Amino acid sequence: MATAEAIRALQDRFPELNLIARPLVTYADGRASDQLWIRVPPEHLHDVARFLHDDPRTRFEQLCDLTCVDYLNYPDAADRFGVIYALLSLTHNHRLWLKVFVNDPEPMVPSVTSVWRGAEWPEREVYDMFGIRFAGHPDLRRILMPQNFRDYPLRKDYPLTGEGEREDFELVTRESA
Repeated sequence: MATAEAIRALQDRFPELNLIARPLVTYADGRASDQLWIRVPPEHLHDVARFLHDDPRTRFEQLCDLTCVDYLNYPDAADRFGVIYALLSLTHNHRLWLKVFVNDPEPMVPSVTSVWRGAEWPEREVYDMFGIRFAGHPDLRRILMPQNFRDYPLRKDYPLTGEGEREDFELVTRESA
């Protein structure tokens, strides 16, 4: 089954969402990749993910990647953050990307850990680095930054030199390690 057929099944199941497939990459010469993505409203993410995972026509058993993009100051961007889910169907040998867009002041999407257990740590990383909260996550806490760290270092408005937090970290040298 081609990815286009999986998208048709998704569109048939959720006609009210007006899900439109777009090429993941458009090249400078105008060609478009055959890999596709769809925009999913945050409030429908869990239902769409469950359908893509469970339906025999789609069977996206694997969440390959979950990441985020900060579109601050990006030309023509309507939303601040895009949470991106890269899905793989081992059964049908096809891929699909979901994009969910959210904004400040409280960017939040539903957790998909009940659909793909492997989403637990990537959701925590996106929370830790971008401040996107995942409603229903079983253990949403920081994994890379200290628990008392108040900022999100991969946001584009975070200063490149930090905000003085380097002074709070113990200096580790070869001799002391």
